[in-house]
Amino acid sequence: MHKILAVMGTRPEAIKLAPVIRLLRRTSEFRIRLCATAQHRDLLDSMLQGFGLRPNVDLDVMRPGQSASEVLRRVVLGFDGVLRGDRPDLVLVQGDTTSALGAALAAYYRRIPVAHVEAGLRTGDLGNPFPEEANRALIDRISDLLFAPTPSARRNLLREGLCPKRIFVTGNTGVDSLLWAANRPHRFACPALLGLGAQPLAVLTLHRRESFGAPMERVFRAILEAAERFAAVRWVYPVHPNPNVRLPAKRILRHPRILLTPPLGYLDFVQLMQRALFIVTDSGGIQEEAPSLGKPVIVVRERTERTEILGRGGVLVGTSRLALLGAISRQFSGSRGAGLAGARNPFGDGKAAWRIVREIRRWAARRKTGECGTLKK
Repeated sequence: MHKILAVMGTRPEAIKLAPVIRLLRRTSEFRIRLCATAQHRDLLDSMLQGFGLRPNVDLDVMRPGQSASEVLRRVVLGFDGVLRGDRPDLVLVQGDTTSALGAALAAYYRRIPVAHVEAGLRTGDLGNPFPEEANRALIDRISDLLFAPTPSARRNLLREGLCPKRIFVTGNTGVDSLLWAANRPHRFACPALLGLGAQPLAVLTLHRRESFGAPMERVFRAILEAAERFAAVRWVYPVHPNPNVRLPAKRILRHPRILLTPPLGYLDFVQLMQRALFIVTDSGGIQEEAPSLGKPVIVVRERTERTEILGRGGVLVGTSRLALLGAISRQFSGSRGAGLAGARNPFGDGKAAWRIVREIRRWAARRKTGECGTLKK
């Protein structure tokens, strides 16, 4: 039996690894264990509970005021101790977080194979997103199995000289989780959402590090102006707990048609997206999810690694107040969402986890017969 150790520290990692972990647990040839770093403690714990996942190990790496370097150090050292005792055959990481990078490095130093879910995303700008662009390139370089969500991601990996035999286009597991959640009967659990009624909604999410400060304030002021200008729509913003987000949001977004809520559970947020006319976001995951729901997306970032969304209901506007207001205004022009209903989601079809588990099975079979090397070109 092959031992697999999955690692996660944030809400998106839980969303995107849950389908893979659930499938692996149904197989007889793998023993899957879960290590939580708790990089985002509150958001991760509620997400794990929602997916029925319980960590076998909790590194509890976060401390007040620590730097990104300190978080990475604690993940590497903590996870190295886990590897020393558990000695898995494969370490499974997702995305581009400090937790994923630290776990991949610790496994690499012990010559334990790494599988990277959501490999190959690139903006080509090391500062945007920061530090995620560097994190994911480093993880890809030291991974044995590269699960690229799209053909574009695969091309990025090939351009960097990575071995084609290690790259598999699977779709994005975030779409798997979205479709699972969207088909579940659900009543809002957050009390603030219960009084929304039938009024049309627009949803805002904003949390990325590169948005902190002046860019975030420009976005907030554009939303405030939009709330004043378009009286028929109510805005809902689940506010990230980071003080760099929470404090300016509470200071600027004071309007009766803007509802600020605490971070939402996954089922609540999926239902909120289903009700939305459109979504304004800097989230990568929402760019992947929105096409499955037929929702237009306004991306408030300078660059996106998910270029498939552009022209398929998504528009990239940066953080300019005027550009964002223009994009919001166009949502009321009569062409909003035209052609989106029933369109294929370029990021996945809900079967990404199945494809990933299939390739892990094939890798395990090759390894058993001695056909599978490590990090070979």
